[in-house]
Amino acid sequence: MQIAYRVPIANSLLAALPFKDYQQLRARLEPIALTFGEVLYRPGEPIRHIYFPTDSLVSLLTLVEGHQALEVGLIGREGMLGIPLALGVNASPVRAQVLGSGMALRMTSAQFSDEFQQNALLQRGVYRYTYELMVQMTQTAACNRFHQIEARLARWLLMTRDRVQSNQFHLTQDLLANMLGVRRVGVTNAAGDLRQRKLISYNRGEISILDGAGLEAAACQCYQIIKDMHNVA
Repeated sequence: MQIAYRVPIANSLLAALPFKDYQQLRARLEPIALTFGEVLYRPGEPIRHIYFPTDSLVSLLTLVEGHQALEVGLIGREGMLGIPLALGVNASPVRAQVLGSGMALRMTSAQFSDEFQQNALLQRGVYRYTYELMVQMTQTAACNRFHQIEARLARWLLMTRDRVQSNQFHLTQDLLANMLGVRRVGVTNAAGDLRQRKLISYNRGEISILDGAGLEAAACQCYQIIKDMHNVA
């Protein structure tokens, strides 16, 4: 007798759907490669596609006049891009920019709206993730205001690790400074301290987490609060 195996679904939000519902949705999804630096949404512009990252990483950035863009959210395999559509808004309030190249599944905004209206379980999953993303954004705002750079950097590296499911990734110090909203020298000093403690290795933009437990101890409590909302590891 032939046995039907269910292929693992890389995106957690989609994986939470009953397989029949996922199959129906999958017929309208197309795989797409996202490349580093690619801008998926710009503030105020219409949202044309919904994205479900599988092994890519996307940063949500807010733009402030006279300053560099500041990261307010990080989305990987645990969620989706295009939440405003589920709330009846067809424009993005932030810039969504690819931070880690990889694959995603996407569908048009019209297709998503059609599926969303008909599928109560998809609605429940998207609303749940909307809440998780709100927690991440508010916790990130508090973290950027009150916590030391080293703890913030450790938190950010751990969040990245969880979403790309790898202890190694490419990130320049300039990019990290922009993500954290600090000067480059601040990131240099913080990364140097983490490296001296043998928690990470860092060479020409290639970062490796050597001691995950030690890095968690170095991070602020914000990391655990965000992770507890949705275990993406």
